[in-house]
Amino acid sequence: MAGHSQFKNIMHRKGAKDAKRAKLFTKLAREITVSAKQGLPDPAYNARLRSAIADAKAESMPRDNIERAIKKATGADQENYDEARYEGKGPGNVSVIVEALTNNRNRTATELRTAFNKYGGALGETGSVAYSFQRRGLIHYPPKAGTEDAVMEAAINAGADDVQSGAEGHDIVCAPDSLHAVQKALEAVLGEAESAKLEWKPTMTVEVSGEKAEALVEFLEVLEDNDDVQRVTANYEMSEETMKRLGG
Repeated sequence: MAGHSQFKNIMHRKGAKDAKRAKLFTKLAREITVSAKQGLPDPAYNARLRSAIADAKAESMPRDNIERAIKKATGADQENYDEARYEGKGPGNVSVIVEALTNNRNRTATELRTAFNKYGGALGETGSVAYSFQRRGLIHYPPKAGTEDAVMEAAINAGADDVQSGAEGHDIVCAPDSLHAVQKALEAVLGEAESAKLEWKPTMTVEVSGEKAEALVEFLEVLEDNDDVQRVTANYEMSEETMKRLGG
C-alpha cells in the first residue's frame, strides 16, 4: 500500500478523524459551494456537485450543512474561491501534490512554502513532480452495490478502464475526462456511488522509514490541517511495521 491511503490509515489509528471533524466539514462544505457555483445548484444536473455531496455523506455530514453550503453558492455573501495546485518535495525526497480551494493564493502559497521548508523539503513549480503521478477518475461503490462480476459488467458498459474489487468495495477507474459520464452511466445500474473524484495515482514510489517516515507523516498532517487544502497526495511507500509504529 502506498501514498495517501497509508497516511489516512495512520491518522485514523491516531484518532485524528474525530478530533478534526469540524475542520473536515468546513472543507467539504467549501467543495460543495464551489461545485454548486460552477454549475447548476442541483446535483441532478451537476456531476461535480453530486460527487461533493456524496463525499460529504460518506463522512456523515448533516443534511442541514449540505443544504446550507449549496445555498451559499447563490447567496449575496458568497466568497470566491480559486482552485490551485501546488507541487514539491517533502521529507525523504517524496513528491507531493497539494490541491487547494483558496480566496488568497499568496497566503496559501506562503503557508505551504513555510511547511515544506520547515520539514526539509521545497515547494516547486506547477508540473515539477506531476510526472510521478497519473491523473485518473475514481468511483467507489460499497460491497452491497453488487457482485464483482455485476460491477465489472456495469463498468465496462459505462466506459470505465478498470475495476478493483475487494472487501472494502469496488473501485472503478476511468479517464479523467470521462469521470462524470461514467459516473452517470453507473448510477443508472448500480445507484449512487459512495464517492466519485479525480485523483493523482503515483506511478513511482519512494520507500521511507525511520525518522524520515516520522517527519513525512507529521509534514502531511500539517498540510492536511491547512484550512485551504482539500487534498494531499504523496508518492511514498512504507512497511506495515512502520505504519503500526507511527499509528500507535
